[in-house]
Amino acid sequence: MIDFSVPLQGMAAAEDLFSHAAAKLAQAIGDPADPTTGDTVDLSAGLASLLEARNNFATNVKVARVADEMARSTMEIFA
Repeated sequence: MIDFSVPLQGMAAAEDLFSHAAAKLAQAIGDPADPTTGDTVDLSAGLASLLEARNNFATNVKVARVADEMARSTMEIFA
């Protein structure tokens, strides 16, 4: 049996990071009808957080794929 708990936890953490960064960037927009709404946001830090989340998610997907390939190879050896 393959244990996917580690990559799944990593994917969930990446999804949380992405959601948090996206929400923070969305707050900067505020209400288009009222230019006084919205916060000042460091867009470069927000973009870096989004890229980090994307890379973390992709890395955990690769870990899951490698674990699956290793399990398949092991089963072929013993089959």
